Amino acid sequence: MIADSPDLVTAKRLLDAAKQGGFHFTRVAPGPDGPLLGVRETLGWRDTLYLAGFGQACTATRARKSYLIIPSGPVITRRINGDAINVLHTVVCEWNP
Repeated sequence: MIADSPDLVTAKRLLDAAKQGGFHFTRVAPGPDGPLLGVRETLGWRDTLYLAGFGQACTATRARKSYLIIPSGPVITRRINGDAINVLHTVVCEWNP
């Protein structure tokens, strides 16, 4: 049995917290380590989370929902890029649903 690294344990806990916070995740590429796409819809926000591993390939966006049709698309109010732990931490701890 191989013990998980502290970073992996932290990322798993943050991912669990994101799921408990309303995110629904789907794997967007085949395999057990394929990237994850998470979406959380609330009355005022659409939060999107893309996790492609522990490197700098993770991103999250927060867009204000509007019932008006906006030609340029949804108004993105927050965007974060970086590693999985920083992106997950920001979304879970700072972006209230």
